[in-house]
This record gives sequence, structure tokens and C-alpha cells, in this order.
Amino acid sequence: MNFTPKGLFGAVAAVSIGAATLLGAGAGTAGAAGRAHCDRAERPVWSGDPSRNVTAHGCTLPSGDRRWYRIEVDELVEPHHKTEYLNGPVDRTEKLHDRTLRCMGYTADGNTVNWFGCMPH
Repeated sequence: MNFTPKGLFGAVAAVSIGAATLLGAGAGTAGAAGRAHCDRAERPVWSGDPSRNVTAHGCTLPSGDRRWYRIEVDELVEPHHKTEYLNGPVDRTEKLHDRTLRCMGYTADGNTVNWFGCMPH
């Protein structure tokens, strides 16, 4: 066989594209496993800082354990509390739509899912 630089470059490019396609397909599947969707969620906010916990309803939970979960929320409600207590008076309430959150884990109790370790947005 006689390999010319042009032919060798074409063969390397074809192998690289094939490998990238296979890796991309696998990475997309792995990323989707850590995704969840919730219809409605509530995250209390105290003194201007968002809570690390979110209570959500109507969630589809991901399969398998992950280090981080990506949660897509249709409607996120954030009541801003005047004090540092959940049962304290509410100063104002914000309603956000189509919000994506990253959380470390969750506990599920019936239709309610409590996400914890969520990053502030």
C-alpha cells in the first residue's frame, strides 16, 4: 500500500469523526439519566439568599444515582421571608417560569419531592 499524506489525513479524519460521534452519543445518554422535570416547585428565600432546598410537585425522577441532578421546573415560586424561619412572615413572592436548577439529591414522599443541596441561580 502506498499512503500519501492526503490519503492518510483523510483516513485519520474519518476515524476521528466516527469516534467523536460514538462518544457524543454515549455522553448524551449519560447526561439524560441525571435529568428530572417538575411541574411546580417552591424555594424559600431568606434575607436575599436562596435556600439550598426545593420542594417540588409533579416530578419525573431520574433513574440511577448521580452526583448532581439537573431539574427543569415549569413554574418556580420563591416566597421571600422577612425572618430566617419558614413559618415567618412573607415579604413578597416571585413566580419564575422555565427555570433549570442543579441539586445534589432528593427524597420523595408520595407526589412531593424534596430536592436538597441546590445551587442558587
